[in-house]
Amino acid sequence: MATMTEERTENKTLIRAEHVNVFYKDFQALYDINLDILQNHVTALIGPSGCGKSTFLRTLNRMNDQVPGFRAEGNIFIGGENIYAPKTDVVSLRKNVGMVFQRPNPFPMSIYDNVAYGPRIHGVKKKRVLDDIVEKCLRQAALWDEVKDRLHTSAMGLSGGQQQRLVLARVLAVEPGIILMDEPASALDPISTAKIEELILELKNNYTIVIVTHNMQQAARVSGHTAFFLNGRVVEYAETNTMFTNPKSKQTEDYISGRFG
Repeated sequence: MATMTEERTENKTLIRAEHVNVFYKDFQALYDINLDILQNHVTALIGPSGCGKSTFLRTLNRMNDQVPGFRAEGNIFIGGENIYAPKTDVVSLRKNVGMVFQRPNPFPMSIYDNVAYGPRIHGVKKKRVLDDIVEKCLRQAALWDEVKDRLHTSAMGLSGGQQQRLVLARVLAVEPGIILMDEPASALDPISTAKIEELILELKNNYTIVIVTHNMQQAARVSGHTAFFLNGRVVEYAETNTMFTNPKSKQTEDYISGRFG
C-alpha cells in the first residue's frame, strides 16, 4: 500500500493547461482546452485525424511556434511555470520536454553520435562521460545489446524499430522530465510496437509521458489517463480504464467502439 507521501506524488499535477485556444491565422485548431497531466504518469490523447491532439501535444514544448500564423491564448504551466510567459527560455524548455515523432528521424551520423549529440550541444566534452551517457541511454531504450558492437556505424542502417528506439535514447540523453510521443509506433511492425510499449511502461517510473495514438488498444495498454479530442475540443478526460469501460459521453463511446473516426 502506498504511503500518503507516495499517493501525493502519484497524483501530483506536473502540466496544467488552462483555457488554451490555438489559431493558425484565421483557423481555430483548439478550443478552451483545460487538462491536468500527472507526474510520472502516461497520458494518452486519442481522437480522429485532425481533431487537435497533435496540435495540443506540440503546445507543450512550443513546437507550434515554428508554424507561420500560429497564435496561442491561455496558459500552460509546467512545474508551476507558465511556458508561454515572455521570459521563457524555449531552448531550455525543449531540453526538459523531449519529443519522439511518428516516423523515426535519426540524424545521418553514427549511432553513438546520435545519442551524444544533445549532451555535446549542452557542453559535455569528456569522452568517458559521453561513453557513459550513450551506454546508459541505449540501455534505457532497450537497444544496447543490439548495437553495442557497431556504435560507430551509421544510424541509417538500423531497422525502423531500432531507429525509433535510438531516437528515444537521443531524447533521454539530455535528461528531460517529460517525453512527448506523437504516434511513436504507427510506422512500426507489431514486434517493434510491443517493444516501444514496454519501454513506455518502464520509463513512466522516471518520466512523465504524453502520447498521441490512434490505436485504442495501445492507449488501454500503456496509459493511466486518456483525453478524447474531437473537433479541437476535449470531450472527455478520465482514467483510461474508466473511459474505456464506462465513458460518460456518447461521442466518446461511439469513437471507442469504432462507430466513427
